[in-house]
Amino acid sequence: MTAQRIYDTVATDFNRVNDLIIQRLASDVPMVEKVAQHIIESGGKRLRPLLVLLASQAAGYTDDEHIKLAVVIEFLHTATLLHDDVVDTSDMRRGRRTANAQWGNAPSVLVGDFLYARSFEMMVELRNLPIMDVLSRATAVIAQGEVMQLMNVKNPDITEEQYMTVIHNKTAMLFEASSHSGALLANASETRVQALKDYGKHLGLAFQLVDDVLDYRGDAEAMGKNVGDDLAEGKTTLPLIHAMTRSTEDDRQLIRQAIRKAGLDSLPRILGLVESSGALEYTMKKARAEAAQASDALKALPDSPYKEALELLAQVAVARVS
Repeated sequence: MTAQRIYDTVATDFNRVNDLIIQRLASDVPMVEKVAQHIIESGGKRLRPLLVLLASQAAGYTDDEHIKLAVVIEFLHTATLLHDDVVDTSDMRRGRRTANAQWGNAPSVLVGDFLYARSFEMMVELRNLPIMDVLSRATAVIAQGEVMQLMNVKNPDITEEQYMTVIHNKTAMLFEASSHSGALLANASETRVQALKDYGKHLGLAFQLVDDVLDYRGDAEAMGKNVGDDLAEGKTTLPLIHAMTRSTEDDRQLIRQAIRKAGLDSLPRILGLVESSGALEYTMKKARAEAAQASDALKALPDSPYKEALELLAQVAVARVS
């Protein structure tokens, strides 16, 4: 119910965002619409466009362009998902077949390119240079984060600091850009713009850290993916990094070998190690600290239903099970 209260705060605007998404997906090429609609309609929470709606109005925005900005953000996010699934050779996302599994890699990559192009087309329509600056830079940072993650596949030697940089660039950056651009759209004061930028950054980090935990402890049916998928892809996430620092030499070598092989042969043993080492609670503690920093950033904003919803969102981010 808490999560629903957040969406109820901007229910009318959220419906308008969904309508505009469908409208701006229109293309003369049927494959473009088919692939794009497949992933747009795949049951995501639309957290990033939600952030745009809440942040802009928490900063005092009263016009209509936040709807278009929210769609820009959703298209950027969807493009990254299409490309991610190709890079990760993923077959399932949110309990459904991925676009690349259904239509192949080439259509997925090209439709991702279409969504990037459409988002920048709409970005220009906003005629707001500071927002264009934030979103274009964010897109570059996200792409670099993807490359960093790719370089670290099957690498058991990544440090916690390096991992935090990767998840900031790959995941938290678009959260940050969403709330930051919403504040800029509202022409908010420098203090409030910085506050909402910080909020998005810390919320995004909290969100990804919880994802890391759920990959080892989550409900596969609720998540729409299998427990241990990160390990199967050779991804060294924080629970594994921490578990290796708290394990015996034999157990540490077992984890390192599993990462290098990118397989699930040792999954039951590794699940036990990440639990017994305290790695999941350590990761959750960091997630809760990031969520607390997100909430603290909101102190610079005046009280409003939108600020309250942002505060609830930070709580929900670390209380979810999918």
